[in-house]
Amino acid sequence: MSTTGSYPGLRIRQAVVGDAAAIAEIYNTEVLNTVSTFDLVPRTLEQQEEWIRSRSGAFSAIVACDSATGNVLGFASLSRYKDRAAYSTTVEDSVYVNRAQNGRGIGKALLSEVCATARSAGFHSVIARIEATGTASRALHASCGFELVGIEKQVGRKFNRWLDVAVMQLML
Repeated sequence: MSTTGSYPGLRIRQAVVGDAAAIAEIYNTEVLNTVSTFDLVPRTLEQQEEWIRSRSGAFSAIVACDSATGNVLGFASLSRYKDRAAYSTTVEDSVYVNRAQNGRGIGKALLSEVCATARSAGFHSVIARIEATGTASRALHASCGFELVGIEKQVGRKFNRWLDVAVMQLML
């Protein structure tokens, strides 16, 4: 795909099954310790491998790697927004970066790439659903042109507290 971002030597490419362990490690850290995902149960290696295998075309997962080491630093993907046919021109994004790598431009590089993919695939808009106190994720999305379009009140529960979701949208 590309070398991009403010991280020197950052390479964005399609995820392969061999990336599953690194992706699962990044994702499961979020599952167990944060509200950036509303999943409550970590993914097994087998589940993560199947997740990668099941994605194709505009819905393929991508990874950001350090080109010198090959280490996966983050990943992103697009998903169908809703199942009903009238929603087929809208997609939802997901972006996760290894916490030790935050603030280095990796999230922006990943989000920019999935938005470019959505645009070239002919989608009309991208939705981001972000836990409302996730200021870094909200700022990341705003830096890529997303606008806040609403707050869903107390739609999730994790770590014994109710969670609101900020809905942000990018018109392509």
